[in-house]
Amino acid sequence: MEWVLAEALLSQSQDARILLGAVCQGEASAERVETLRFLLQRLEDEAARGGGGAGARPAALLQEAVREVATGYLVPLLRCLRGGPAGSPGAAPPPGPRSRVLRAAAGALRSCARLAGGPHLAAALAEEALRDLLARRPEPGLEGSPREPAGDPGGLGTEAAVEVLVAVGPCLRPREDGPLLARAAQAALALALDGGETGAGPAEETAALVAGRLLPALGRCGDAVLRAVWEGLRAPAAREWPSGGGARSALVGRKLLVLGALAEKLLPDPGLGRSPRPPEAFLDARRSGPFWRTVQEGLAQAEDALTRKRARYLLQRAVEVSAELGADCFCRPQEGNGPSLFWWSEKKKDELLKFWENYILIMETLEGNQIHVIKPVLPKLNNLFEYAVSEENGCWLFHPSWHMCIYKRMFESENKILTKEGVIHFLELYVTKILPFSPEFSEFIVGPLMDALSESSLYSRSPGQLIGSGSPLGLKLQKFLVTYISLLPEKIKGSFLLKFIQKMTSRHWCAVPIFFLSKALANVPRCKALGVEGLLALRDVLQCTMTTHQILLRGAAQCYLLQTAMNLVDVEKVSLSDVSTFLMSLRQEESLGRGTSLWTELCDWLHVNEGCFRHSPNCSSIGLRETSSLNAYVKNLVQEYVKSPAWETGENCFMPDWFEAKLVAVMVVLAVDVEEMKTQNSEKQRIQNVLRIFLDPLLDALMKFGTNAYIPLLKTDRCLQLLLKLLHTSSLKGSSAPHDEVFTLLQNFIMSTTESISEFILRRLTMNELNSVSDLERCHLYLMILTELINLHLKVGWKRGNPIWRVISPLKNASIRNLQEMGSGQEPTLGGQIQRVVSMAALAKVCEAIEQKPELQLDAQDAGPMEKFLSSFQLNQTLQKPPTVEQSSFFEESSSSQGWGKIVAQYVHDQWVCLSFLLKKYHTLIPATEDEILEPFLPAVQMPIRTLQSALEALTILPSDQVLPVFQCMKTLVPKLLISSELLCIESFDMAWKIISSLSNTQLTFWPNLKAFVEFVFDNKVLTIAAKIKGQAYFKIKEIMYKIIEMSAIKTGVFNTLISYCCQSWIVSASNVSQGSLSSANNYSELVLEACVFGTVFRRDQRLIQDVQTFIENLGHECAANIVIENTKRDDHYVRICAVKFLCLLDGSNISHKLFMEDLAIKLLDKDVLVSKSRTRYYVNSLQHRVKNRIWQILLVLFPRFDQNFLNGIIDKIFQAGFISNQASIKYFIEWIIILILHKFPQFLPKFWDYFSYDEEKLKTSICTLLSVLSHLDIITQNIPEKKLILKQALITILQWCFNHNFSIRLYALVALKKIWSMCKTLHVEEFDDLTSVIESSLNQVENVHGAGNAKKNWQRIQEHFFFATFHPLKDYCLETIFYILPRLSGLVEDEWIAIGKFTKFTDIPLDAGFQWCLSQTQLCELKPGDWSQQDIGSSSGEADNQSEWTDVQKKIIPWKNNVPDFELELTFQDRAAKLGKSICRLIVVASLIDKATNLGGLCRTCEIFGASVLVVGNLHYINDKQFQHLSVSAEQWLPLVEVKPPQLMDYLQQKKAEGYTIIGVEQTAKSLDLTQYCFPEKSLLLLGNEREGIPANLIQQLDVCVEIPQKGIIRSLNVHVSGALLIWEYTRQHLLKHRDMKL
Repeated sequence: MEWVLAEALLSQSQDARILLGAVCQGEASAERVETLRFLLQRLEDEAARGGGGAGARPAALLQEAVREVATGYLVPLLRCLRGGPAGSPGAAPPPGPRSRVLRAAAGALRSCARLAGGPHLAAALAEEALRDLLARRPEPGLEGSPREPAGDPGGLGTEAAVEVLVAVGPCLRPREDGPLLARAAQAALALALDGGETGAGPAEETAALVAGRLLPALGRCGDAVLRAVWEGLRAPAAREWPSGGGARSALVGRKLLVLGALAEKLLPDPGLGRSPRPPEAFLDARRSGPFWRTVQEGLAQAEDALTRKRARYLLQRAVEVSAELGADCFCRPQEGNGPSLFWWSEKKKDELLKFWENYILIMETLEGNQIHVIKPVLPKLNNLFEYAVSEENGCWLFHPSWHMCIYKRMFESENKILTKEGVIHFLELYVTKILPFSPEFSEFIVGPLMDALSESSLYSRSPGQLIGSGSPLGLKLQKFLVTYISLLPEKIKGSFLLKFIQKMTSRHWCAVPIFFLSKALANVPRCKALGVEGLLALRDVLQCTMTTHQILLRGAAQCYLLQTAMNLVDVEKVSLSDVSTFLMSLRQEESLGRGTSLWTELCDWLHVNEGCFRHSPNCSSIGLRETSSLNAYVKNLVQEYVKSPAWETGENCFMPDWFEAKLVAVMVVLAVDVEEMKTQNSEKQRIQNVLRIFLDPLLDALMKFGTNAYIPLLKTDRCLQLLLKLLHTSSLKGSSAPHDEVFTLLQNFIMSTTESISEFILRRLTMNELNSVSDLERCHLYLMILTELINLHLKVGWKRGNPIWRVISPLKNASIRNLQEMGSGQEPTLGGQIQRVVSMAALAKVCEAIEQKPELQLDAQDAGPMEKFLSSFQLNQTLQKPPTVEQSSFFEESSSSQGWGKIVAQYVHDQWVCLSFLLKKYHTLIPATEDEILEPFLPAVQMPIRTLQSALEALTILPSDQVLPVFQCMKTLVPKLLISSELLCIESFDMAWKIISSLSNTQLTFWPNLKAFVEFVFDNKVLTIAAKIKGQAYFKIKEIMYKIIEMSAIKTGVFNTLISYCCQSWIVSASNVSQGSLSSANNYSELVLEACVFGTVFRRDQRLIQDVQTFIENLGHECAANIVIENTKRDDHYVRICAVKFLCLLDGSNISHKLFMEDLAIKLLDKDVLVSKSRTRYYVNSLQHRVKNRIWQILLVLFPRFDQNFLNGIIDKIFQAGFISNQASIKYFIEWIIILILHKFPQFLPKFWDYFSYDEEKLKTSICTLLSVLSHLDIITQNIPEKKLILKQALITILQWCFNHNFSIRLYALVALKKIWSMCKTLHVEEFDDLTSVIESSLNQVENVHGAGNAKKNWQRIQEHFFFATFHPLKDYCLETIFYILPRLSGLVEDEWIAIGKFTKFTDIPLDAGFQWCLSQTQLCELKPGDWSQQDIGSSSGEADNQSEWTDVQKKIIPWKNNVPDFELELTFQDRAAKLGKSICRLIVVASLIDKATNLGGLCRTCEIFGASVLVVGNLHYINDKQFQHLSVSAEQWLPLVEVKPPQLMDYLQQKKAEGYTIIGVEQTAKSLDLTQYCFPEKSLLLLGNEREGIPANLIQQLDVCVEIPQKGIIRSLNVHVSGALLIWEYTRQHLLKHRDMKL
């Protein structure tokens, strides 16, 4: 039609200038500019035909006219179209009209350039456009829009400049205009690669525009331009890679954008395959390494899906081109002689096509992130490896980097399940396949694989796996690393392992990954792979592990890293100094403890390699001569250590660091143990001699301490530090050996120096020699040494008159004297205040020593000077800061890291240590009220109210880590004052709890303080008194109890401390039982109740930590951390274990015990009712399910102590508990307890029969429970002599349920019937002959069900079910069945399984010898979990998983052969569809009557998929609705949308009728046609009605036909989107069939 109009215009005028001038006048609308374009194109066509005929015009006039149009009209028009800010002069028109004008003007310019009679106009236009394009190139780091030029404001905009260059570029001459084309190509490439780092915004839009429009156009201007662009893309210096990951990904995306736009030019044309020109004459990206590296980057690391799609398109297009060309092609990698990055051989065409087809399928499937879709495709990845490795010579055929792209894509998935699948699949490679060595694999392991392994969630247990059995991924990692390193060439092992270990230090690793990586490394076979650098890397890893709070995981990781060092270090490359420094990175209290298997392994390693260590020419850290002999090394080590340090500067120097003392001590003990290993315990004298040689320098120095007052201070410090570290290091951890020869020898050597050391300490502490802030650290050292010496003498036997005995009394007296003298009111000095702190610390240490060894108290029980002084001492007395501290000692104070506040806190803390000793010693003298004592001789003891008030004051001034002695004092005082001063005691409770709650995240001080707090608040005396008076204290204690339970949900182990302490204090041995023995427990039975049902549902990360800790604990002695680190029993299971063991110890014959258990049982049943009402429907393993399960477990434990009278009161509650819908585990427990009740008390059988006649509605849920109980009637009637009446009642009851309409009820009834009928046959009961035929026929019918349907399978499975086939209610009654076996078999989550081993490990409460703890002779423990009703599901899924490769997998359809050029979104839809090869039908869908965005979005997607020509909507604003976009998934970008409002529909329909369209309505009318019978015309318009009213009556009159969808159901109509989709598909189906028939 356009050509006809242009022809008509030209026929009216022979003068082109007049005609063109007329068109160019008026408003520059899209229609006017398009008319101009059509006119110029018609003139161009006429000129191309030679200008003959009626339309011939003078060429000169035409050339002049088109130049005038170009320069006078089109270029100014394009300048006005540049994209300025909204509201500015020259602001761009709306995107739609503006785009039309822009494209039409550019097309008109192209025609002008061709009609201008030469290349000058095209070159001038191109120069101007290029100049404007360069002026608008965005500067790096600027955010301005490229459409807002920094240059001439009157210039062309970016988009206009691009369109001009696209239009006139083909008119330029490749040779003459070559420089101009080259500059344009360089500018275009620079703009395309200069998008923003985020991949979005104006810069990215410019890059997309240039790459999508300009570069393809320039590529058509000749090979020279294309090669310039290609070389610019390939040149490594042309664009440096950005450092950031996001910037790098963005640059890869832009490169792929350019490559995708030029793909058809950069890949050879199959049509030129027979060209006589050599292949080198054509551009062929397939032969370029940088091209394939960019594609791989896009496949694996691109962050956006569109970039990955472009990469897949380039790969797929390259494969298609290779297959069509049929010529061999190779692209060698840059490094070495490895496999080609890409190659093609016509001989192996089929194999190559199969390989790349599977490869692209896998990459496309991974885009879905859905594991159920991806998992079936993974076997194809195994096939890729089979294709990739040559069976003949065992080398790679395809470059391994292609496989790594798949794994990288999986590792970086947002779906962690997919990431885990990818990691596991990779780890299994070397276990299932033999793959050649490849450097890419090693780099991939150290890079992306380890990055993926840093995610803790990957190490979680598999469903159904036992707690503590280990992470499947962790075990696979270990196996993979062992296999892979074993296969590595020897020369590469060292570098790989070093990189692997260094990677472990390159980021912050969580506790779980670092543990499993360390364990995997420790299992690598011994090899000489690491040197000093490797040892340093391992030390760095050790330092990384110290950042985690999980002590057990931290210790275990240290153990495995030490084993790694022993296995992998080449001892000839490291010295003993390197080894000793490395050992200092380990914490002895967490891993390297003496007496553990790890210590023995280390000694053995040192023994075997003793003479092989490297001789270091350098000096060690402490200046000794290096030697490879261990003994010589240690001897020199001690000698150099004990020497007077060269850096000593005087008496006020700081304490030396502990590092060297720790190093020397560890090496001394190791060397002695190695020597003991050599002698094999046969030469005791030799060990003694060796130890003596080592320690001689130290012992000589220590012996001089008491007599030589001029020994350098630092030397004394270092010797005492070494002495202390030797004692700590040499103590055995977890050893069962009764006698340790080495420790005994060391002890004897040290005891020989006790007198000298004790005299030195006494002098230093009492002679005012400690007078600086740094001396406080020395005071702490001296007191620790004194404590160790006291402990040594206690071990060997205390003798009156020994050196320690002679020190205690003078130290005590001197300390008291110093404290008394310094309180005389003199102006304080720094030395005096420091000495006061020292004296108080010494006095506190004396009190602790006397408490430990009362014989040290010379004054016996009478109050001596120390007691009187302490009792009269002003509590909470602080120290005034001396003025000299602020001036002369500021540097000293700050350097010693002890501010004056810390010094004062320690001083007050020591006061309360002394007072705690005093209160414990004279607790009997504490009065209930202060009125009883008129003249107290021990004020702090005999005035308890004042003392308790001082304690509250101390809690406000002391830091939280110093309050422990205050809690201990309060424990002694509160029971005495609870009656007379209740409010004061309550205040102390509140203050103490406030401190505990503030400590919840402080690991080192929290647990000791919590224990002291619990012992103080929940002391049995306090509980008893509070319950007796029932005052505010009683309710405050309960309030705190619930707060502790609440805290346990956040911090595991808090409730454990409370329940363990309370239960231990309530336990009374059977021989000393009194009637009131459980009075305290009775008053606080809520605590036991909460303990019985305690257990939180943890977050996944918390559960993972607990799982791994359990796994480590299960390793036992194999992991030294289990021996060194004390098992704190903070697992939540121990709360219930403690409660259960406590209940098992109660004596049912004791009235108070019996009443307590009955009261607990009633509360448990009430709680069960409460939980059931809180949520009528609860899910398996939900918190409600778990609580109910725990309730019935405890009721089963308590059952043996119930008598008939008590059961009379609760039997109805037990039966009614079965009348609700229970989960399987609870159902089994209820049935079990009913069976036990009826067995023990047959008197309840009548009540049991009555419940079969209960409310019919409730029986629907409970009848299966009652029938399950009847299936164990043999157990119930075991003690009943006359069974006939019971059997008859049972048969009559069961038979009526055997014919129930419910299949499950029939099955349960038939199982019970079969068992009871077997009993009748055994007993030969003749009275039942009348029932024989009915019963036998029922059983025969179910036994002989034909076929293999569900009925037969379920009958077989219910008979094999553990509850009916194996479970014995009496023989299986034990804790293991209740808490482990039954929960496991009934499908409870593993968190609820409590193994019997945990009951025996929990030793805080003793075992009850009378309770049955172990499983009896049944086979229940050997069964596997699984409910009979769920086994069909499990078996089918298992079979599917075991298939080697799925026969069919999901594959998303790629509808067009070319990739989506997102840069051409503003093309007309018809042009874009044609370019994409998308077929458009003649169907119009009118949805103007629909007003729901969801329906419109779905219709838009359906219309686009089936190729409708247009979708008509009532308002285009719908496309911005989020619900619309969610359903349309961008279909609106590829489908023409037209806005026709409902009032305009009448005119629109009439217009379409005039155009030849058939108007079809989707509506049920009197004359509507069946959809299956209607044949759609090609030009069809489908009118859809409103969701509620349908099509209005006035529009129905405009319809040519009404079509209705046949239906079978009752509902009147379908959803409008569904109706429309059915008709659109039917239209498409009919026309697809027509096209197919036409082709045939």
